[in-house]
Amino acid sequence: MSLYYSFTDYDIIQSPVWVGLQNFQTLFHDKLFWKSLYNTFYYTLVYCPLSVIVGVSLALLLNLKVRGMAIYRTIFYLPSIVPFVASSILWLWLLDPQFGIINSIIAIFGIQGPGWLVDPQWSKPALIMMGLWGVGAPMIIYLAALQDIPNEMYESADIDGAVGWQKILFITVPMLTPVILFNLIMGLIGSFQYFTQAYIMTKGGPNDSTLFYALYLYNNAFSYFHMGYASAMAWILFVIIMATTLLIFKSSARWVYYGGE
Repeated sequence: MSLYYSFTDYDIIQSPVWVGLQNFQTLFHDKLFWKSLYNTFYYTLVYCPLSVIVGVSLALLLNLKVRGMAIYRTIFYLPSIVPFVASSILWLWLLDPQFGIINSIIAIFGIQGPGWLVDPQWSKPALIMMGLWGVGAPMIIYLAALQDIPNEMYESADIDGAVGWQKILFITVPMLTPVILFNLIMGLIGSFQYFTQAYIMTKGGPNDSTLFYALYLYNNAFSYFHMGYASAMAWILFVIIMATTLLIFKSSARWVYYGGE
């Protein structure tokens, strides 16, 4: 039905009127459409690689044999199970430019903190930083994959005289690539649909700097009642996600290692 509605002028109340490709043509001349697309790609291209780096790094640290490690693992995993609404309200307080804890800590070192969510230049980095705080779910998957790597491989590397970074680069990372591929695709799909935090914390501001694609789609559908227009946006998003996912899958043959191959 959404595919049908994408070719109609539909305001939910009245019957849909067929308009053909008009919704798609209007979208390509809509400045907010391109702005929301840019914001979404910005978030995705920065957050997804950083989430892989931070997740793998935390997993490596939490894989060490240290007393009380179960407590540390629980602490780092907890943010990922906090509801988005609750975490958004928490981060609104943390990122407050005048009274927030983050700027208060920065001020100790004599540095004036940025405006974060009220500054267009810092609003998206602030949301990316908030997203990295909840990287516990992929971290747990990386941790499980690390514990599945045979110890014999590291023992052989020790015999050959390999140092720590060489073992990570030539054993750990290649063995983690299937899991990295999975988390990368899941993170990419989630990033393209980024909505809740921006809706609660900024409503798309300041100056449309956090108007993400899903938020603009929601506004068209349920604030302006342009359901046909929103349906066209939804199908464009579907095509973008499918194309990007297929591109990553196609490139995975060059960098993903599967044991036994």
